[in-house]
Amino acid sequence: MNHIALLSDLDGTLLDTLHDIASSMNAALEQNGFPVHPVESYKRFIGGGVGELARRVLPDGEDDAALVNKMSMEMRSEYALRWRDKTRLYPGIAMMLDCLCEQNIRLAVLSNKPDDFTRLICDHFLAPWNFDVIRGASDAYPKKPDPTTALMIAAEMEVKPRRFIYLGDSGTDMQTAVAAGMYPVGVLWGFREADELLGGGAKVLLHSPEGIKKLFFK
Repeated sequence: MNHIALLSDLDGTLLDTLHDIASSMNAALEQNGFPVHPVESYKRFIGGGVGELARRVLPDGEDDAALVNKMSMEMRSEYALRWRDKTRLYPGIAMMLDCLCEQNIRLAVLSNKPDDFTRLICDHFLAPWNFDVIRGASDAYPKKPDPTTALMIAAEMEVKPRRFIYLGDSGTDMQTAVAAGMYPVGVLWGFREADELLGGGAKVLLHSPEGIKKLFFK
């Protein structure tokens, strides 16, 4: 069955958001008297949503629900000031999206980033391309790796899940793809390593965005 649609993760897949997320969370940590982390450490912190990010960056034993919620809210406030400071499309992503759109491949985004920020960032950085659906995390639906939202996107687009390539940079993304019955493709330019992607069920690993053309246009 030929694939006719792409469902993509956002952070670490289409956009390099690492520095802006790290500086925002570090600002919240510093304001509350907690140690900050090197930017590179955030590659393993990002991916479970803002609440999980706050939990992961706090010192051991400092993970009660009230504190995690407080840190999550403060991180959101800081991120609202910084979300486009250093965030950029990864090299080759613009050409990849141009190629897919020229060939009438349908596009959608699914992120564990809060839905309001997901839409804001996509409107800013992905405006040149037509995405059928853009969806971030909300209280209404479970986060990835639960496949519920991925399947809802497929239904909204009226495309069978098996006709999607799912593109992501984490084991969570690959698990989501497998659970949704989509074709899991891992990217190696993002935040996580090959072992995690393969362990999550990736069928293919891409070293550059150009490689996706071979998967759609055989």
